Amino acid sequence: MRRADRQADRARADAARGPQVLVVDDEPDIRELLELTLVRMGLGVASVGTIAEAKERLKSERFDLCLTDMRLADGEGLDLVRHIAALAADVPVAVITAYGSAENAVAALKAGAFDYVSKPVGLEQLRALVRSALSLPDAEARPRDARLLGESAPLALVRSLIGKLARTQAPVYIAGESGSGKELAARLIHEQSARRDKPFVPVNCGAIPETLMESELFGYRKGAFTGAAEDRNGVFQAAHGGTLFLDEIAELPLHTQALLLRAIQERRVRKVGATQEEPVDVRIISATNQSLAGMVEAGRFRRDLYYRLNVVELNMPPLRECREDIPRIVGSILQRLAAQNGVPAPRLSPEALEELMQYDFPGNVRELENILERALALSGSPELGPADLALHRIAAVEEEESADAPVAKGASGAPDAPLPVYLDKLEREAILQALGKTGFNRTAAARLLGITFRQLRYRMQRLGIKDETRG
Repeated sequence: MRRADRQADRARADAARGPQVLVVDDEPDIRELLELTLVRMGLGVASVGTIAEAKERLKSERFDLCLTDMRLADGEGLDLVRHIAALAADVPVAVITAYGSAENAVAALKAGAFDYVSKPVGLEQLRALVRSALSLPDAEARPRDARLLGESAPLALVRSLIGKLARTQAPVYIAGESGSGKELAARLIHEQSARRDKPFVPVNCGAIPETLMESELFGYRKGAFTGAAEDRNGVFQAAHGGTLFLDEIAELPLHTQALLLRAIQERRVRKVGATQEEPVDVRIISATNQSLAGMVEAGRFRRDLYYRLNVVELNMPPLRECREDIPRIVGSILQRLAAQNGVPAPRLSPEALEELMQYDFPGNVRELENILERALALSGSPELGPADLALHRIAAVEEEESADAPVAKGASGAPDAPLPVYLDKLEREAILQALGKTGFNRTAAARLLGITFRQLRYRMQRLGIKDETRG
């Protein structure tokens, strides 16, 4: 017995030199179980039974993690979550909630908790949570990501929120117009989080046929349906340990919404054709350019799922609200596109930049990139002017589309299409005309278009234009 005591004392001594965890629970048996589990993980543990005692320990000691029960004799665990957040101590707080209490879990995450674990406490889940919390990168050591360009107030707010959201496991709902950078924001949250070494799996819900939705999300068993020749994992299993980004979440049918709600609440999924559920550990980030709140009111999106997804909302600002950032973004895009094409990066004339600064960009950064890519491909000049951007043509297309013309005509006289398709069509026509005039001599066609041979080859590949001289 004395040998066991010595081993326990040695384990505690070793743990005292490792990361420190503050355990707050008013049940002695639970405290003892948590302490024993954490010490065996090589962690130092301080255990208290009340919020008041926890606040006293926080005044004089430094902790790397706090694990608190939701209900305590002298208050709510959420009070301690808010207290630690107010201290700006950069200490993740995990909350122990009553079994099956989805409301408590959501409340804890909204208050700023890192994550939660349900009673009865599963030790494997607890260990995974603790390891994840302790692997969070130091907030001050995180490098500034060069992909989120801009110094405007809206983007500065987004950058700050991304840093905060990366330090929790809370589900995040990203709202914003098409092309505003919702997937980039999701990736940055993942890359700055404790899950950064695990998969980031993006899924466009609008691109999956309704009949395949369940099997794509959760996987299926062999023989579950015609064509199911072997077991297959879904995107939940593919994202295990990491982040699942559900883009265009508004496109989910109501039946799949019910299945998704259960998967989020229980942290378990059932493959199509299976009889048993299996545990999954994923963080959900969702996005859409539609109004989910409006869809809830219209009965097209489940209210309970909306509240589970929208624990924290991040709004991506449209480009027209960040006009002072346009020159920096333009420079970055031109540098990247030029590097991809193996050509020097052109500069933008003052007149062209002024036109971009005045344009409203309904397609946001994605549209800006499309405009610059087209201009770079069709202009061989070291300086891009207003004519290269062709914003007057784009504005004319948008004006005709907004007028709901049954068949709107573009500059070529052909029926219009969505903006990216329309611009590709104009570019394709220009290239084909040049190739036709030169008998498909690509060198001569490139010279006629005022671009390099390499630029022409790249554009032909992207647009699917075959070299007829090669059969």
